[in-house]
Amino acid sequence: MFIVLAVFVLLLLSGTAFAYLMGAVSVLSFVMADKAQYLSVMPQRIFAQLDVFAFMAMPMFILTAEIMSRAGVTRSLIDFSMSLVGRFKGGLGHVNIMTSIFFAGISGSAVADSAALSRIFVPEMVARGYSRYYAGAVTAASSMIGPIIPPSIIMIVYGGLTGTSVAALFIAGILPGLLLAGSLMALNGGLAYMNNHPGGRHDDLPPFLPSLKRALPALCLPAVILGSLVFGLATPTEGSAIAVLVALIAGQFYDGLTLDKLRDALETTARMTGTIFIILAAISILGFLAGQMGWPQILSGWVEQLGLTGTKFLFFLLLIFLVAGMFMDTPVAMTLLIPLFVPQAIAQGINPVHLGIVLCFNLCIGLITPPLGKCLVVVSAMTNTNYWRLAAATLPFIAVQLLVLLALAYWPQISLSLPHLAGFSAK
Repeated sequence: MFIVLAVFVLLLLSGTAFAYLMGAVSVLSFVMADKAQYLSVMPQRIFAQLDVFAFMAMPMFILTAEIMSRAGVTRSLIDFSMSLVGRFKGGLGHVNIMTSIFFAGISGSAVADSAALSRIFVPEMVARGYSRYYAGAVTAASSMIGPIIPPSIIMIVYGGLTGTSVAALFIAGILPGLLLAGSLMALNGGLAYMNNHPGGRHDDLPPFLPSLKRALPALCLPAVILGSLVFGLATPTEGSAIAVLVALIAGQFYDGLTLDKLRDALETTARMTGTIFIILAAISILGFLAGQMGWPQILSGWVEQLGLTGTKFLFFLLLIFLVAGMFMDTPVAMTLLIPLFVPQAIAQGINPVHLGIVLCFNLCIGLITPPLGKCLVVVSAMTNTNYWRLAAATLPFIAVQLLVLLALAYWPQISLSLPHLAGFSAK
């Protein structure tokens, strides 16, 4: 397999798109393993991998986020957040985090949140006396709330790959997302007093009721999505279609939606969906080879020899996924690692919903972790700041996120209490 590894490294260094890289390496692996005869069933295997009902929700939620982004909802959410938490020391940092909570209910993507909010928040925070690097660090760190609070694209991927209820995952993500936001706000408040950041009760704040009225159409969107799931009125796929309709209606209350904006939203949705699906297709080939070669059974025996069971195995997974998140895109890491490790974890009695929340949270930390944190790259590019200085400013926030991750791993009830109240079973 040395040739396979060499080809992988060469293609990676050449900048080849990951889907083509994995497809080429997978086909070569079949040949080198003397399993080339199985390549004839690859089309069937690829379509079976993509023919998952839960995946139908993905393009709809992406389209919802694109519509709302083009409708101009960001400023209304910022004003409403300012009216709530702008009166506290380090207020604009709190507003940054609060806006990410509201934005999470629309986009479900950390990268989209960091791109949208860094253009607005970083210049505004710098103008009010914050360090440019601190402003960028808060923006990058708070963007991680996006994939945790529903709707979440990566939770849809996890649910489709493992057969776990996407609705249960969405509901399970609420408390962890709010816990993360509260922890980031606590850190921001502490740093505000330590470093004498600006902000406080003397700042000019938007009036509460007018800002609420302006933000209400955008706030209705996550309420509609979660309400339809909690009360059993719609599946996640049906809820995603409803979300698109609500986004179209809500968009008329803001800057409006022209045909050009809708066309751009549809084109972006098609590109993003196609990117995710082609990655799933490429990795499904390698997954089939893994089954033919007995890799899951080999991994299971190795885990048993090391005595990694229960909590020990969970923390072993945390380490694996944390390192993977530092170097790989989140959907890529999920589709590559989940088929290998998650069945073994579930066989050991770890709740699949709890496991999904922990692993999604775990991988998202990699989005703001050097050397290849995608949200760090986006914020650095958007704000013209040095990447490594920005990464250094983000370290306190990464430490807090790791503490929240450990809390989620130790106390499954944080993730599972709301799904149980909503009537969802263990799966």
